[in-house]
Amino acid sequence: MPQVLERAEGSWAWVVLLACMVVQGLSLGFPPCLGIFFTELQHDFQASNSETSWFPSILTAMLHAGGPLCSILVGRFGCRATVMAGGVLACLGMVASSFSHTLSQFYIAAGFFTGLGLCFSFQSTITMLGFYFIRRRALANALASVGISLGITLWPLLTHYLLEDLGWRGTFLIFGGVFLHCCVCGAILRPVATSAAPETRKGPSPPTKRPAPGCLAACGWATLRYLAFDILWHNAGYRVFTLGVIWMILGFPLPHIFLVPYAMQHGVDKHRAALLISIIGFSNIFLRPMAGLVAGRQGFASYCKYLFSLAILLNGLTNLVCTMLADFRVLVGYCLVYSVSMSVIGALFFQVFMDIVPMDQFSRALGLCTILESISILISPPIAGFLLDSTDNNFSYVFYMSSFFLISAALFMGGGFFALRKKEKQASQAKGEAATKEAAPEQALTGEGTDSSEKRLWTETMYVTSV
Repeated sequence: MPQVLERAEGSWAWVVLLACMVVQGLSLGFPPCLGIFFTELQHDFQASNSETSWFPSILTAMLHAGGPLCSILVGRFGCRATVMAGGVLACLGMVASSFSHTLSQFYIAAGFFTGLGLCFSFQSTITMLGFYFIRRRALANALASVGISLGITLWPLLTHYLLEDLGWRGTFLIFGGVFLHCCVCGAILRPVATSAAPETRKGPSPPTKRPAPGCLAACGWATLRYLAFDILWHNAGYRVFTLGVIWMILGFPLPHIFLVPYAMQHGVDKHRAALLISIIGFSNIFLRPMAGLVAGRQGFASYCKYLFSLAILLNGLTNLVCTMLADFRVLVGYCLVYSVSMSVIGALFFQVFMDIVPMDQFSRALGLCTILESISILISPPIAGFLLDSTDNNFSYVFYMSSFFLISAALFMGGGFFALRKKEKQASQAKGEAATKEAAPEQALTGEGTDSSEKRLWTETMYVTSV
């Protein structure tokens, strides 16, 4: 029985948007609440700051590093099956981690498998959302990122409630059941009627004349095929964006991990410290759609790259507040200002990405970008943890480190985008002048032609649109 394809920008697109919002809340909204478990895990496993920091770094790194493997699964089985497989894998990882007795077991279960499963669910829904929305893509990305804000708001409250009664092991066991909701969201992702949509391949690929490689060589070849090194080499905008994001990620996740322990160290009780993360998430619920609406307006659409760089700069400057005072009221104000820059970054990240890379190359480009990001995510929290261990738990150095990477990344991306735009403008002016010089003799030769030839010459118009 033939499968019915949904229409892009149709009524079902809004259902897909709701599913994408839920998946983003479950996947990207979960890592910011891991700082609440920091003290509990440190005491239970008798671990240092750097050893405990490996758990959030591994989970968040796998959430990004699984991009190429996710691209392969999307190309082979489609977005729907990949999202559902990710939900099952994340559930199994959390359930297994609740029975772990050593840090190595905990790293593998809660870090590796849970992070990989969340990666499959998150990146597949983002890819499908790009095919369902074309004209309203900026608004759709902003509304979908509201799910992250809801997740950041609700995960800490749920975590604090369960942690008091069940401990971290019982909490992780329940979280495994929560991640199964990704399977429900995956079932909603019906195939969309577009030639570029990643759907299940029907039938084997045509045979080649080369001898069949071994299993390991075939996996390596498939991975290299789905890594967008060719796009990184030829697309200068993608190169600037990827390098800037890699550098930015070295400082961006640190406040989410260390804000709660930092507040508790300065006398803030555990409940109010967890509330700080919820304040960031609750503020983002309203700020992200506003950022998406502003970015989608005709006057701001061409300046999204610069707004994105400016938001990163503001985020880095805001972190310097925590190095001065640690009073609860000051930290609440810090969270509110931090939410403004964070909401703009979250709302514009995929919009800038889709403006730089065509949609037929989006899945591959996102896979390479995320796997390069994962390197930064993997090493950033342990470096900050080592910094804490070597400075007698002085959290000011962690926020200095975060500000340095964010401010320098913002200056690099803003300057890079400006230089590329200036270069493109000069190239287009030179091309226009060359076309004018070539068109002058042709107009002189064809001026005495017949009416039919005149119509043929003057009605050929080419419309160039950007993604």
